Amino acid sequence: MISTAVKELNAARQQRLGQIKDLEAQIQKIDSALAALSGSVVSGAATVAAKGKGKRKMSAAAKAKLSAFQKARWAKINAAKAKAPTASAPVAKPAKKKFVMSPAHRAALKKAQAARWAKVSAAKKK
Repeated sequence: MISTAVKELNAARQQRLGQIKDLEAQIQKIDSALAALSGSVVSGAATVAAKGKGKRKMSAAAKAKLSAFQKARWAKINAAKAKAPTASAPVAKPAKKKFVMSPAHRAALKKAQAARWAKVSAAKKK
């Protein structure tokens, strides 16, 4: 039962492989016909091989056009910055007021701390 299913799958696989080979042959024929008509290689894989991995080149006119565009763009940005008020200039913040403890508060803390240490010392002596 399982072997029958495996045989059927293998037969279907072989049929698909045959169809793929037929389609590849048709693609090859179409590519060669197009190449004959246009005088160049057309298929995707063939064009990559035909072009090679050369560096892209830009014409001098295209470079000049891009350069002019970028210069105009940056001039516009810089002009907008010049017109805007200097919001980016750091504004001096008022100095933070230093905390000063009153003498009465200091004395209260000193007294509380002395009481804590006296308690610890008494616990150690016992």
